[in-house]
Amino acid sequence: MDNWQKSLAAALELEHRQVDDGLAVFLTELDNGRVAADHLNTALEALRRHIYAEERILFPPIRHGPMAMPVAVMMCEHGEIWRAMNALAELAGAGDINRMRVAGQRLLDQLATHNDKEEQVIYPAADSELEPEQAEELADFLETGLMPDCWECREAG
Repeated sequence: MDNWQKSLAAALELEHRQVDDGLAVFLTELDNGRVAADHLNTALEALRRHIYAEERILFPPIRHGPMAMPVAVMMCEHGEIWRAMNALAELAGAGDINRMRVAGQRLLDQLATHNDKEEQVIYPAADSELEPEQAEELADFLETGLMPDCWECREAG
């Protein structure tokens, strides 16, 4: 946890890069005619876990006052991202490389826009607005936490 205590924002940003990198590998493999389902599944699992950490741990204590609207926007975008993840996962089972490529790039583009806003507006609050026990809970989850089975983000439906 000591590493995360230095900057929860940096830890959350690292997760963004790891997800993006996993999706990029998946897209590169598609360009080579291969469906790297393991890369896709790992990236999607990491993204779902990341959204869980934000919605269940980070957002609740900061979603008031000036952060109310930015958090609401992030929650709405999480729903869009979640639906895009589900669509991509479904396509991966069908084997249509062209449709997977389009859906994968669409998800990566959504994440680029979403992550930029999140990193600029939301993540500074992770380092400055959380109470010590809240920061510790988030840090612990980032290190070792598991998302409950069958959890979906609030706006997924």
